[in-house]
Amino acid sequence: MPRNRDFPEKAYTDLAYPKVRVKDRSLRRRILSERVKQLELSSKTSVADLVEGMADMSIQARNIGQCAQVLKRMYADRQRPTVLLGLAGPLIAAGLRGVIRDLIVNKAVDVVVSTGAIIYQDIYAAFGHGHFKGAPNSDDAALTDLNVDRIYDTYIDDELVMRTDRFCKLVADEMRPGNYSSRLYLEKLAERLGDEGSILYQCKKHGVPVFVPALNDSSIGIGLTEHQVMARKAKRPFVAIDAIQDNYELVQLVVKSAKTAAFYVAGGVPKNYINDSIVMGYIFGLDRGHDYAVQVTTAVTQDGGLSSSTLSEGRSWGKIKKDARYAMAWVEPSVSLPLLTGYILGRGLTKKRPRLRLKWEGPELKWLKKT
Repeated sequence: MPRNRDFPEKAYTDLAYPKVRVKDRSLRRRILSERVKQLELSSKTSVADLVEGMADMSIQARNIGQCAQVLKRMYADRQRPTVLLGLAGPLIAAGLRGVIRDLIVNKAVDVVVSTGAIIYQDIYAAFGHGHFKGAPNSDDAALTDLNVDRIYDTYIDDELVMRTDRFCKLVADEMRPGNYSSRLYLEKLAERLGDEGSILYQCKKHGVPVFVPALNDSSIGIGLTEHQVMARKAKRPFVAIDAIQDNYELVQLVVKSAKTAAFYVAGGVPKNYINDSIVMGYIFGLDRGHDYAVQVTTAVTQDGGLSSSTLSEGRSWGKIKKDARYAMAWVEPSVSLPLLTGYILGRGLTKKRPRLRLKWEGPELKWLKKT
């Protein structure tokens, strides 16, 4: 306490405390043993320093710091957990394309499970098409007349969207007719991309499989629908996406992994799908939840929806191990994902981490090994 002539420090320390009966003073001392630390910043403070400092703060800052601590343990685990990254929300419209790409390039991710919209926006950007600053209170009727689409405060060119839809259709036209998992079809799309900044391109380059379990619920699905409609009119066979083959392929990855870790950005179908891949392990005689889990989201828990279910709730289903290390932060991903990625890269957590190499023969995963 600062010194004051009118109120000497000794006078303060000599004040008599009111007599309060406490049942367990040793427990009280333990509860009051760890102080919240005030964050101190300087011109030399890095993103990693900031995130580590947040762990000693409160509210969502502490949760971000705890997520970072789980990631640190996860990447240090000698059994090298297979990291499944779940992506949902308008992440590329928010400006996170490069952040997600850097996680892939720097060996922080082994499997990507995404909404179709995110992968579609990645393809759109791979052709040089832009996302433009807008406003959430725009005149949407006027934007319709201008062929401009709005994603909250971001604009995209609807004419170029239609061109990107057509690209998805044309790639399917070139493929041998039959059933494909989303992974196999997305690999074909990736082969046509030459953009080093692309998530899909980098996944193909580094052997990271990409699954979109609800591919039809996206503009990629629109392109595939046009492919199928035109094929039916011409009475020729076509490409179809087999969603259950996705299940089969992903559960093989889980079963062949020594450990698994989930990194959820928002929630949605990708989160539930990654969790269900654990449940499906019973088909192969495996009963094991994720060893690590991190989620950044803004979804409320009070509605009981699965996207907002806590990681702790997932333990009741066996999706997350009872003794798993996990953390959640209720921080919108355009803020939280750069912070955590900055921590991973700033501390070099994946620098010495070997990549996974996968050998696929159609839907069969023949082997999975570290290289």
